[in-house]
Amino acid sequence: MRNNPSPPAEPSGIDALIAARLLALRQAKALSLAELAGLSGVSKAMISKVERAESSPTAVLLGRLAAGLGVPLAQLLTEEKASPRRLRTQAEQEVWRDPEAGYLRRQVAERGASGGVEMVEIELPRSAQVAYPRWSGKPYRQCLWMLEGALRVDYGEERFELAPGDCLDFGVDRPLVFKALGRAGCRYLLVASPA
Repeated sequence: MRNNPSPPAEPSGIDALIAARLLALRQAKALSLAELAGLSGVSKAMISKVERAESSPTAVLLGRLAAGLGVPLAQLLTEEKASPRRLRTQAEQEVWRDPEAGYLRRQVAERGASGGVEMVEIELPRSAQVAYPRWSGKPYRQCLWMLEGALRVDYGEERFELAPGDCLDFGVDRPLVFKALGRAGCRYLLVASPA
């Protein structure tokens, strides 16, 4: 008696959303897989796997793809909406966890179609590090407010260490590295706005 191979696992909701958003954004910019690979430094094979929801991308990989596309990371993690809602309960806020680093990202307030402000809550586990390249598209500003723990931010050649209550203003015009410091993880709020 032959064993029938089991059907492929269905992608998780967030992996399917990322796949659809990546493909739509790449096509909207009329980029081939090879062109996006060149802009992002991510292989064509990996981009294809993400677009087919065959791979759960890490925060670093998504950051490189977003930078290559010249879009905020949120555009890969949230559905396109005509206008933001006035009230977004916590249950309605999209949550994504990096499968490798354990980085947790909650989309508190989505950026409107007009390119307004967005708010994202980030939790980094102990010793976790996430690195993003310089964005290739239209730069935007970010304001980071530390809520818990300690965090190091490398903004190009500048290095900042933040404690609860500290606030840091920076852009996406330089490479960025976020690293949780200390014995516990950290939690912070990012507010992004047009440059």
